[in-house]
Amino acid sequence: MIQCNMHGAPHSREQNDTFVGKLAKSPTFAKEPRQLQFEADINRLFLYTSYNRVGKDAEEADVEEIINMASKAELADQERQVQENIHTQITNFCTSMDEILLPDSKSHDEPLGSSQKTDTTPRRSGLSLAIGRTTPANKNLDVPETKQLTFTEASQRLKDLMGYTLELKPSQIQHEQAGQGLFIDGEADVGSVIALYPGVIYSPAYYRYIPGYPRVDARNPYLITRYDGTVINAQPWGTGGDTREPWGQPSVYRSNPGQPPSETGSDRVWKMLSKPLEGSRLASNGEILERRNPLALAHFANHPATGMEPNVMVCPYDFPLNEKDMRAYIPNIIFGGIEEVKMKRFGSFWFKSGGVSSDGQTEGPIMKSLALVATRLLRNEEVYLNYRLSNSKRRPSWYTPVDEEEDRRRWS
Repeated sequence: MIQCNMHGAPHSREQNDTFVGKLAKSPTFAKEPRQLQFEADINRLFLYTSYNRVGKDAEEADVEEIINMASKAELADQERQVQENIHTQITNFCTSMDEILLPDSKSHDEPLGSSQKTDTTPRRSGLSLAIGRTTPANKNLDVPETKQLTFTEASQRLKDLMGYTLELKPSQIQHEQAGQGLFIDGEADVGSVIALYPGVIYSPAYYRYIPGYPRVDARNPYLITRYDGTVINAQPWGTGGDTREPWGQPSVYRSNPGQPPSETGSDRVWKMLSKPLEGSRLASNGEILERRNPLALAHFANHPATGMEPNVMVCPYDFPLNEKDMRAYIPNIIFGGIEEVKMKRFGSFWFKSGGVSSDGQTEGPIMKSLALVATRLLRNEEVYLNYRLSNSKRRPSWYTPVDEEEDRRRWS
């Protein structure tokens, strides 16, 4: 059962599963189990993050109002509120990181570009290799001056400010593939943003540029997919670093770097659909990312073993790219640049669509990232995430489903 630190009891896991299960079997919803699971997830995130926003000392009436809204609000309204709740937390995190890393004379409200800068030539790193970078897009990217702190020092100072940070230690899960586990050092309340999923972001238009395509997950356990089809590859990020670094975009498309293109029927269809994009130029603007990001370790969260329960869940977070002062702390690069090619899904295929939102308004540039949100109070313990691996494919021997029906609905 989900243990929420709330005055009013939220939906328990058993109640939620029973409700979703009944709807999934009804004729009305049977054709859209994936959408149904998405709505159930957003509903839970609405409850958790809204409670976190009102705080531990919230009045009983405030908690009851949140629960009431969760049962009545439209999906779109709940999504917007979740985004706002998450963005507020990440804004506070970025403010704390500014306080830790920027010179004492700087403030979060003062543009980063106005600080003393270091003229730095980008070096070839894991992330630049993953996005197919061959030559620097800008040989003189300016890196704002920061304090000379190591990753470990920055992490400890974040704990002093926020009450928690993250660390990597041998996992408590007893199987050889568990390796390093993600641990929270300190205490975080339910609904807190625990970690950010770093790495290279691929929209469906660029799937075939993911290293190893089409068998992208054969040697890479650090891939994750959002409900909207966006894939994030965290492998190049590793465990972070000790500097603020310039990261560039690839200047030209390179289909399937390091491996000849496959000629399967699926690949031929993709080649046909993507042909207008081949040879076009990618954005060449550099990105400066803070590698001393203590929360950019979500890819080390393990799946719970038998008898264990997950204590975080995935939350989609659309970072508004106009938030320039926060950009360095969002540990992602968009493959193909910010001019995203919008796609729509029809069955198992993705097609290009228009560039406006459902209400006809042009959308501002966003980065489709992911965060891990606490589903209960966490205190000095390992972080466990339900991987929800597809039950239509062979799964690893160590994988025990938390909820087989959720897995099925997620990948239907």
